[in-house]
Amino acid sequence: MLRVTDQTMSLAAQRALAGRQSRLASAQETATSGTRIARPSDDPVGTGEALRVRADLAAQGQYQRNIADGTTWLSTLDSALDGATGLLRQVRDAVVQGGNGSLNQSARDGLASVVDGLRKDLLATANTRLLGRNVFAGTSDAEAAFTDGTPPTFNGAAGAVDRRVAPDQTVRVDVDGTAAFGNGSTSVFALLDGIAADLRAGTDPTARLAALDSAMSGVVATRSDVGSRLAELTRAGQSATTTTTSLTARRSAIEDVDLGQAVLDLQLQQTAYQAALAVTAKVIQPSLTEFLR
Repeated sequence: MLRVTDQTMSLAAQRALAGRQSRLASAQETATSGTRIARPSDDPVGTGEALRVRADLAAQGQYQRNIADGTTWLSTLDSALDGATGLLRQVRDAVVQGGNGSLNQSARDGLASVVDGLRKDLLATANTRLLGRNVFAGTSDAEAAFTDGTPPTFNGAAGAVDRRVAPDQTVRVDVDGTAAFGNGSTSVFALLDGIAADLRAGTDPTARLAALDSAMSGVVATRSDVGSRLAELTRAGQSATTTTTSLTARRSAIEDVDLGQAVLDLQLQQTAYQAALAVTAKVIQPSLTEFLR
């Protein structure tokens, strides 16, 4: 016969008690933390999936930041182009007034001064900056997109400023200054210089209305393009939000515990542990004197 000693029974009871205590501690940790994966060994497959989902969530977070930054750029451009359109309309009004043959030269000189002031404001608009960058200068880090002169000089660099808003989608967030305002002798600034010179020379400036209207159309078309890109960013933002919500739900399904089930499991483990304590106390209680008795 196999003889089972008191020491063997005591050690077996202690091992069983330690196992129960370990399961109770695990249940307490799960219920307290609210997550069922505290370490990779808890669920290797789930851990791998959770890491992939978290990586996708991080990417979506970066896309949303890019979208917010791009929206700021394009909103700044939209505001600048709106202001430029308003300035050119005022120039047009001055040109129409300058075509009035009854105006004396003093009035024409006054209109020329108005055009000069509008040109200065338009140049400032073309040099609009955002976070230290010229929004009309492409990838250039020049101090100004246009340097004043006769005619002004464009300092921008070729290339677009893009923001990635999805794995396979980028949106341009800047505007080529030459597309909006022209360059050199064909720029809108040179046109305004010519209008002011005509007024001071007593020449009818209305001959330049066609060119001025064409310049205004170019600014409006550029603003329309900016608006379409803003709409594209809005759609990308909505898509990123939807994807983030879906990924968050997926991460929760992988990592988070069912709180009701976790509490029930904790109660069961507590009951089992208490029972194991009671049984262990019975096993290791008898002494040698009690055994001989």
